[in-house]
Amino acid sequence: MNIIRRAALLAAVFVSIGWIPARAQLRPLDAFDWRLFDGDGVVMGEVGGGWMRDQRASLAGTEGTLVEAGSFRAFWRTGRVVIEAGGTVQRFFREDGRFAPADPEVTPDADGRRHDAGDYRIATAVRLTGEGAPVVAVLRFGTRLPTTDNRVGLDRDATDFFATLGGRARRGRVAVQAEAGVGIFGTRDPDFEQDDLLVYALKAEYDGGLVAPAVTVLGQQVGAGHHEIRGNESLGEVRAGLRIGRREYLRAEIVHGYTGFSPSWGVLVSAGVVR
Repeated sequence: MNIIRRAALLAAVFVSIGWIPARAQLRPLDAFDWRLFDGDGVVMGEVGGGWMRDQRASLAGTEGTLVEAGSFRAFWRTGRVVIEAGGTVQRFFREDGRFAPADPEVTPDADGRRHDAGDYRIATAVRLTGEGAPVVAVLRFGTRLPTTDNRVGLDRDATDFFATLGGRARRGRVAVQAEAGVGIFGTRDPDFEQDDLLVYALKAEYDGGLVAPAVTVLGQQVGAGHHEIRGNESLGEVRAGLRIGRREYLRAEIVHGYTGFSPSWGVLVSAGVVR
C-alpha cells in the first residue's frame, strides 16, 4: 500500500469512528501549520479562543459579536504524513441587529443570545516532495463534521469535504506558503444540496527566534456561475500576529474581515506545545 493510500485510509477510519468530533461556514478553513514538516517535532497541540465583532450568522439572519471558546488543533506526523484534527467546543453569539429574515428552521431567540457547539475537522496532509527540496509541496484533504443545531442558526448541520494543494518556500528567516483547492460543502437549500467553492490561504512568516511575526490571508470564494447559497457565502480574513516561543508558545492575532459575512475585526489567542 503506498503512502497516499495509507493516509487516505487513516483519515477515513478516524472519521468513521468519530475519533475527534471535527470549523464550518461561520469561519474559513485555517491555514495548514507546516512546523512538523520542518522537523520541529512529531506531535503538536494548540488550544485557545477568539472574539469577533460584526460577525454575521447567515441562517439566523443576524449580526453581532461572536465568542469562540475552546478552539483547538492537534497534529501528528508519521513519515510524509501529518494527521490533523481541530474544532471549537462552544460558540456564544450576541445579536446586535438583523439583516435578513431567519431561515424557517431557526428558532427565534427572545434575549438576543445564541450558543451552540462548533463544528470539528479531521484532515490528512501528505508531503509530495523529498527532504531538502527548495519548495515543499503538500496535498491536504479532509472533512468538517457538523455538531451544530439548525434551530440555533449559527451554522449548517451538514458535512463538508475539502482538498487543497499547498507549497512552502523558505529563504533565510522568511517563509512563504500558499494553498488552494476546492471545498465541497453541503447546503440548507433542498434544490441546491451541494456547493463547490474555492478555498485558499496565503501566509508570510519571519522566524525571529523566540518571536515570529506573521501575516495570513485566507478564505473561500463562491464561483461565478451562480449566486451565493445561504450559509455558504464567500468569506475572507486578514490575520496579523505574533508567535512567542518555539516548543511551548503563545500566539495572538488581530483579525480583519474583507467580505460581508466575515467579522469587521477580532482577536484570536492560543497556547500550544510541540514535541
